[in-house]
Amino acid sequence: MTILIVLPILTLLMFDLGLALRPTDFRLIAEKPRAMVAGLVGQIVLLPLIAWGIGMLFAVEPIFFLGVMLIACSPGGSSSNVFSMLAGGDVALSVSLTAFSSVITLFTGPLVMDYATAMLSSAVDVHLPVGKLLMQNIVLMAVPIVAGLLIRKRWEGAAGRMHNVLRRLAFPSLILLATIFFVQNREVIVSAFPSLGPTMTALILASMGAGMLMSRGLRLTGREQRTIVIEIGMQNAAQAIAVACSPLVFNNDTMAVPAIVYALMMNVILLVYVAIVKRKDGRKS
Repeated sequence: MTILIVLPILTLLMFDLGLALRPTDFRLIAEKPRAMVAGLVGQIVLLPLIAWGIGMLFAVEPIFFLGVMLIACSPGGSSSNVFSMLAGGDVALSVSLTAFSSVITLFTGPLVMDYATAMLSSAVDVHLPVGKLLMQNIVLMAVPIVAGLLIRKRWEGAAGRMHNVLRRLAFPSLILLATIFFVQNREVIVSAFPSLGPTMTALILASMGAGMLMSRGLRLTGREQRTIVIEIGMQNAAQAIAVACSPLVFNNDTMAVPAIVYALMMNVILLVYVAIVKRKDGRKS
């Protein structure tokens, strides 16, 4: 049941990302190299390392540990663009980072997860078909993004209207997914929350903190800093659930539990972050 809901949601989120992209977004790698490098290094390199460290620090169960690593390999979708806008960040930078990281992690994600499953093979009977994961990522993520790009290029007005509709549906869709998954797996989620709640909170705060330190060290603008913090701190829970539950990959609902807990804590923490930066802006004005 869960997989029948999460796959269309993930596909629509990626299609919406493609609709939001413009040719100029791909030039930001040259126009804002420090900001782009900070965001991509943060998501592709630092985040898996942070997730691994947090998982070890909190002694997370092996099957949940893999779920935590899945989150680290699932860069934020269109929701991160919305949060960047709410926080007064650089939305164009957010969209570009989401697009680049989504494409790059199509290939780096399977490698990270292959290493993680190999390391935990003696503790949990889970195996990763890397080829199938790569193909699923291409079909569910790369193809919808390219389709959105092509529609935007050919019918820009229609693409804009579709994007306005889909971005409003993104958050309710994720809430629907989380609700259905919770109902189906409530006993496991409730029993795991005392340990996963603090773990996911630490992961989000550590990721956001790393983004803040890195962006300040590179002397990025305030808007760029906010975007980097959100892009590194906000991951695509729907993608993590899709990989965990997919019959072609892990086919394991338990592995998706960390993503549900992460989605809950992520939205709470980022809403608090948005409120803080908005209040800061209000004081300045």
